[in-house]
Amino acid sequence: MTAELVVLLVVVVTALAFDFTNGFHDTGNAMATSIATGALKPKVAVALSASLNLIGAFLSVEVAATVAKGVVNLDSTGGEALLLIVFAGLVGGILWNLATWLFGLPSSSSHALFGGLIGAALASLGINGVVWDGVIGKVIIPALLAPVVAALVATVGTWSVHRITRAVPDETRGHGFRIGQIGSASLVSLAHGTNDAQKTMGVIFLALVAHGSITADAEMPFWVKFSCAVAIALGTYLGGWRIIRTLGKGLVEIAPPQGMAAESSSAAIILTSSHFGLPLSTTHVATGSILGSGLGTRSANVRWGVAGRMAVAWLITLPSAALVGALCWGLAHLIGGLPGVVVVFAVLCALSLLMYVRSRRQPIDASNVTAEWDGKLAPAQTPVPAPEDVPAAPTTPTEGRK
Repeated sequence: MTAELVVLLVVVVTALAFDFTNGFHDTGNAMATSIATGALKPKVAVALSASLNLIGAFLSVEVAATVAKGVVNLDSTGGEALLLIVFAGLVGGILWNLATWLFGLPSSSSHALFGGLIGAALASLGINGVVWDGVIGKVIIPALLAPVVAALVATVGTWSVHRITRAVPDETRGHGFRIGQIGSASLVSLAHGTNDAQKTMGVIFLALVAHGSITADAEMPFWVKFSCAVAIALGTYLGGWRIIRTLGKGLVEIAPPQGMAAESSSAAIILTSSHFGLPLSTTHVATGSILGSGLGTRSANVRWGVAGRMAVAWLITLPSAALVGALCWGLAHLIGGLPGVVVVFAVLCALSLLMYVRSRRQPIDASNVTAEWDGKLAPAQTPVPAPEDVPAAPTTPTEGRK
C-alpha cells in the first residue's frame, strides 16, 4: 500500500466524519419545531429524519457536481497537493461544526466546509486556486438571500394560516397542524438529504480525482453515494440535541401552525435549490423560516438576542473555517507527506474529544431538549440539598427506649 493511497483513505474517512457531524449538526433544521410543539417525540423525530436523509441522498447529484468542480480550481493542481487541500478543508469544516454545536449555535455546515476548502486552496495555490465565480454565484449570494427569502415566505405563510383557520376551534386546529407538521418535517428531512449529503460526495469525488482513481468527467461512484448517505443518516439519528434546543425553544416559542408554516417554507426552498445545483445552507433556510413564523404571529415573542448570536456565527463561519483550513494545510505541508497528514488527523481527534468532554458539563438530550428556555442553552439543574439542609427523620414513640 503506497503512502498516497493511505492519504486517500484518511481523506475519505475524514470526509465521512464531516458528513456525520453534518447530520447531527443539522437535525434541528428539520425536526426542532415538531419536537418543540410535541408533534413528534424526540427520539421518533430523529429516527424519522435519519431515514429520510438516507433516501434523499440518492435522489440527485447536482449539488455534488457543484462542490466537486465549483470551489477548487482543478486546473491549478492535482495529485497529492489536491488531496492535502481537500483534507485540510475537511478538518476546518469539522472543527467549526463541533465548536458551534458545543455552544448550540445553528451555523452552516455547508459554509464551514466551503470555508475550509477555500482557506486550504488559498494557502496552497494562492488566489487562483479558488473558482471565484462558483463561490460567489453559488455559495455567497445564496447565503445572503436564503434566510431573507425563507423568513418572508414563512411570515406570509404563517399569517395566511392564522387567517384561514381562525374560525376553527383551537383543539381541532392544533391536532390538524400537528399532523401537518409531521408531513412537512419529513419533507425537510428528505430535502436535507438531497442537498447536504451530496456536499460530502463532491469532496470525496475531488479526492478520487486527485488520486487518479477517476477522471473529472466520470460519474459519481455508487459506493460514494451509499457511504455518504449512511454517514449523514447515522449522524442525524444521534440527535444534535443542543442545536435542536436552540431552534425549537430559544429563537421563538413555536405553536403547531407556526411549525407547519416554517417547515413547509424550508422544504420548498431547499428542494428548489437542490434542483438547480445550489449548495444552499439548510441551517440558514430553517432559521429564517422559524424567525418568519414568529414575525407572522401577532403574539409571538421573538428573542432577537439569540437571533443576533446566530447572525454573528453565520458571518464568521466562512472566514473562521478558512483560517483553520489554511493552518491545517500549513502544518501538514510543513511536516510533509503522510506524517503531516497523520499529525493533523491526530490534532483533529484530540480537539474533537476535548469538545465532547466539555459538552458533558451541561448535557442536553431527548429528556430535557424541550425544557423551558431561561436564556441559557442548558436547562437549569435542580440543586441537591446539602446534608445539613435535609430535615431530620421524625422520631417514633419507641425511639430511645431500652
